[in-house]
Amino acid sequence: MNFAINRSMMRATVGLVAGAMFALTAWPACAQLGGMQTATPDAGSEAIANNTLADAGIRIRGWTDEGGTAIREYATRDGLIFAYTWQGPTMPDLNRLLGQYQTSYRAQAAALAGAGASLHALRVALPDVVVDSGGQMRSYVGRAWLPAALPPGVVPADLP
Repeated sequence: MNFAINRSMMRATVGLVAGAMFALTAWPACAQLGGMQTATPDAGSEAIANNTLADAGIRIRGWTDEGGTAIREYATRDGLIFAYTWQGPTMPDLNRLLGQYQTSYRAQAAALAGAGASLHALRVALPDVVVDSGGQMRSYVGRAWLPAALPPGVVPADLP
């Protein structure tokens, strides 16, 4: 009997410890599209040099998400996040990246899918946000940006 109680307590303890470790793991705390980039880099993120955009005063940070997808965050000199790009084996969490724009994006994406859009590429172009996404299993690429927030001299083609 004591063995059974000790065993169940051990399982509960291991479960609590595992849950706490998962909750405390340092994932990059990204802001969302249209939000403000933090002044100091988030844990797990790194500054990425890009000469074309550095001349325009753009700050670029990158990280790899839980699924192994490389994500880049583009912010103005003042810290406004105006774009994200991604490439990797899984789609990133677009709810997390798009923030306030995800509802209108999802509605338009569903409408396009219902109209027979391509299975491998999707472009949702709304007045306030544009999302290009494509690829096939284990090879996804995409970008999302705010057209009105693109800094002068920066065009979507500059977002690799």
